[in-house]
Amino acid sequence: MSTPEDRVRGFPAFGAQGGRGQFARSWWGRAWISAMEDTALDLRQLKQGRKYAAAGRVGPITVSPGRIAAVVDDQEGQYRTEVRLAELTGDEWDRFLDRVASRAGHLAALLDRDMPHDLVEAADDAGVHLLPGIGDLDPDCDCPGWELPCRHAAALSFQASWLLDADPFVLLLMRGKGERELLDELQRRNAPRFVRTGDDDIDAERAYAGEPGPLPDLAAFAPTGGPTVPGAPEIPAEAFALLIDNARQMAGALLASQPKLTRKQDAVRLAATRPETVERLRPAEHGEDFDRAVLAWRHGGRAGLDALETVWTPPSQAMGRARAAFAEVVDDPGEGLDVERNRCTVHGTGVQVRLGKDGLWYPYRDQWPAGPPEADPGALFAALLG
Repeated sequence: MSTPEDRVRGFPAFGAQGGRGQFARSWWGRAWISAMEDTALDLRQLKQGRKYAAAGRVGPITVSPGRIAAVVDDQEGQYRTEVRLAELTGDEWDRFLDRVASRAGHLAALLDRDMPHDLVEAADDAGVHLLPGIGDLDPDCDCPGWELPCRHAAALSFQASWLLDADPFVLLLMRGKGERELLDELQRRNAPRFVRTGDDDIDAERAYAGEPGPLPDLAAFAPTGGPTVPGAPEIPAEAFALLIDNARQMAGALLASQPKLTRKQDAVRLAATRPETVERLRPAEHGEDFDRAVLAWRHGGRAGLDALETVWTPPSQAMGRARAAFAEVVDDPGEGLDVERNRCTVHGTGVQVRLGKDGLWYPYRDQWPAGPPEADPGALFAALLG
């Protein structure tokens, strides 16, 4: 049973961040910001909200099931602001917790304040959507503005991404359950089931003195192919063969679930992860292109390589956010930025940012990848332009 403290969590105000705040470093934090930005009707409110968040205008934040709230300072006064998110139903919680309990790695990741992709995907497969999508975040504010979100709700949403980065249990609390409550329920699901035999009062010494029963007959398992492994003392070779075949099947299923790579992409992947192979894999022709691709993979993986090689037309709203972010960085935003499809280039500097299909912005300098991606193009412009 969760305590009241577990159902309501308070966080002190962040204060001014010194320069431009960096929002949403985690992938789930970026999903939160995308859900807010993709629903916005007025990019000016987002721009102002980003400034308010970085300037520390948001007061202490309170998180409880279904809502996150704070008071935001403005020139005209203080406004009570909240962002609501629908709680999961009891049946949805049962399906989600069953999935987490079935994989020890999921629970370990949550305790390490991480939210792995496969956990969210497993929840999606069970019909439970943890991360908000377009229209799921419902902002409310007592300011006179009519925009959704207004600049105050946008500021709160931007700062909320910092909380989510540090602790994914904040998102789970908004969905309806606190950390202690979740851990208690997972412990109940993972508790060993005992069968009463009438000998429950037997002491431990007598229990462990008994001979273990025979191993199951392995004749029914007939793995074929693969390496042969000799037996070990008291362990038949068939047991090792069974484990090898099981590992082969699991690896095959994992590979089948991943997007296929071309031979070139796989060579780039190998060179990026194993630097000692670069010289052997680099083609005699187009060696510079290969090195550029390897660097893109090191910074952003498959998505980083796609950002290097793919030109596409994103929604105009996304590129509008890039223009607004650029305007915050330069003294004269009226000129200096060329926007061509998913690429924004600053005149005469060699600086460019590219929007990938994963929703992240990738920095470039003189057509070379210049670092890892960010959710906020303004942070990249500020870093690249010094």
